[in-house]
Amino acid sequence: MTSNRKQALGKGLSALLSGGSTDEQVIANPSTRSEAGVAMINVKWIVANPYQPRTEFEQEALEELAESIKVHGIIQPVTLRKLGDQQYQLISGERRFRASQMAGLTEIPAYIRTADDQTMLEMALIENIQREDLNAIEVAFSYQRLIDECNLTQEQLSNRVAKKRSTITNYLRLLKLPAEIQQGIKQGKITMGHARALINAGDEKKQLEIYHKIIQDELSVREVEELVRKKNESKTENSSVTNKSQTKTIDQDPERTRTFKLYGDKLSAVLNRPIQIQQTKDGKGRITIEFDNEEQLEKIIEFFDR
Repeated sequence: MTSNRKQALGKGLSALLSGGSTDEQVIANPSTRSEAGVAMINVKWIVANPYQPRTEFEQEALEELAESIKVHGIIQPVTLRKLGDQQYQLISGERRFRASQMAGLTEIPAYIRTADDQTMLEMALIENIQREDLNAIEVAFSYQRLIDECNLTQEQLSNRVAKKRSTITNYLRLLKLPAEIQQGIKQGKITMGHARALINAGDEKKQLEIYHKIIQDELSVREVEELVRKKNESKTENSSVTNKSQTKTIDQDPERTRTFKLYGDKLSAVLNRPIQIQQTKDGKGRITIEFDNEEQLEKIIEFFDR
């Protein structure tokens, strides 16, 4: 092993996760060889990761990686957890594992970690989210699984993956699109920019109508955004929605009515959305903020998160 290779082995999930009982350790086993903190594990002892968020592996890319491995070996070890005697499960590095099998390797370098099922799921998902070659739907499903199966809030997830909460929200919203559009994202027929614009296009029928137009006319993201904007503006004009605050009060005190009208106007100007303030005679009340689509709602939430 050259010095360059030793340096390449230094990066792992420890840079992504803190705390927990997932420290690297070389398993003492007569049948494994270890060097520089990395165990050489027989590929026959390794099983795939059931929590792998990636469902599709491009065959041509795997073959290219296999050819590279034949020449240079595996530069970055896979990460495993020990299940039993001569039994290991992949946490991350499935592409490298598959390509190594294609290359005919009998053993591969690996970090061995101690992890329970939930920790392993979280490690695998976060590792994959950091990859640049995942499509947007795969990332969205990974985020959703972290929220559902690891009991994380969007705020906690934001901290774990070092992404803004608005970024995570944008990915999760993709999962609300029709299955045909999600498949189009996975296949590269449209970009995430196109998809974000489609989210605000209305119901499923309208979304699919614009989706097909994108593919047929090769529309740019800007053109789709403009198309959706015009449709929404037309709908807004028909419903006569205005961005002015309204104050309703049972209390007939003119001074109090003017005061709350002023509050409503200020808040409406800041949010650029219609505001309605309702107050009863005893001083209690509620504020209603109108929005036309999820993107507008997201901007409102971001304002109050500052």
